[in-house]
Amino acid sequence: MQRHAQARPRPDGTLQSGWIAGYSIGATLVAVVVALVSAILAYARWIGDEAPKINAALKDAERNTAPLGALRETIDDADAIVDGLQRGRARLGG
Repeated sequence: MQRHAQARPRPDGTLQSGWIAGYSIGATLVAVVVALVSAILAYARWIGDEAPKINAALKDAERNTAPLGALRETIDDADAIVDGLQRGRARLGG
């Protein structure tokens, strides 16, 4: 019966330990990938938890800045008033 947990010697007397190194490297890589994926999933969960708060803040900002849309009309009215004042000043010789 062969034991799979031990390295077997080759005919020249050296041990066949390449598969042990391969399993070790593979296990290490799997552990690293699992750690990275876990971190990514945790970050994604945090983003998902914060998204409703961000959306609510954006809706508040939209509601609070909506009156600025009428600012263009106010600027146009102010320009018309300034133009009228300049024409009046020119007519009066000032």
